[in-house]
Amino acid sequence: CSMEGEAERTGTKFTPYEWKLGSEENKPICALVIGMAGSGKSSLVQRINSYVQQEKIASYFINLDPAVANVQFKANIDIKDALNYKEVMKQYNLGPNGGILTSLNLFATRFDQVMEYVDKRASNLEYVVVDTPGQIEVFNWSASGMIVTEALASTYPTVIVYVVDTPQSQNTTTFMSNMLYACSLFYKSKLPVVLAFTKTDIVSHQFAVDWMKDFDTFDEACKEGDSYITSFVQSMGLMIGEFYDNFPCVGVSSLTGEGLPELFQALQIAANDYNSGYKVDLEKNKQEKEEKEKRRQIAQLQRLHADIEASKQEK
Repeated sequence: CSMEGEAERTGTKFTPYEWKLGSEENKPICALVIGMAGSGKSSLVQRINSYVQQEKIASYFINLDPAVANVQFKANIDIKDALNYKEVMKQYNLGPNGGILTSLNLFATRFDQVMEYVDKRASNLEYVVVDTPGQIEVFNWSASGMIVTEALASTYPTVIVYVVDTPQSQNTTTFMSNMLYACSLFYKSKLPVVLAFTKTDIVSHQFAVDWMKDFDTFDEACKEGDSYITSFVQSMGLMIGEFYDNFPCVGVSSLTGEGLPELFQALQIAANDYNSGYKVDLEKNKQEKEEKEKRRQIAQLQRLHADIEASKQEK
């Protein structure tokens, strides 16, 4: 959907994100690209890489997938340079998923060094793009995934780009599974979510847009299937529809590059949402934490003074 159509669907107006390039106050937009295995996630990052070079958009790329055979884009930081995935599997006697998880855990212990590299370049960057492992649960539900997400989100406007396989999502159950996952990511991270429907050169994502903005259309599509799970899918759509209806959605093709300008506009919309939402909550929580620590220190000091006075009286 175009940004004009997106604005009409969500009731939002596109406001460009304001960078302060060349200044230490500049905050690049961090895009965490997350999606199911085979959804076209790495191909999308590769196309984004080509697009930013073509359009001369200053960007920084990080690969966090240790198991990918060949990184399809030029990564500034690559987990494969720090860790050998197969050696980790051998050393710890692990399977494929365990190897990815352990590699990510080991890398997360040094993520402060990654942040240092990003911080050095931040004043001249517009975007930081992070490609995550294909096994979505490894990144999203692990401690290392949270460390990476919180490290970026505590410093820079951070957006989750949830990649959806458009041809597969023509099935209402698959579509609803993706929407449920997008909502769970939003709930867990509290970060803005952009839905990127990939492979639009094969199938247009317009059907998904229609399902998102009109429950009756989705309900009719559910009735076409004769599955025992149809009523459950319909109930889920009715229950969580108002949540995913507010996610900006963009159709993109990694093959042709169609939809990339709209994707970058959606990232800017989400970054502005971060500044008005997540950042405010973050600063509020930080202030509450500091006040709590101050009260704890005062109470500890008072107890110390009381102990000193008690010991003086005993003497």
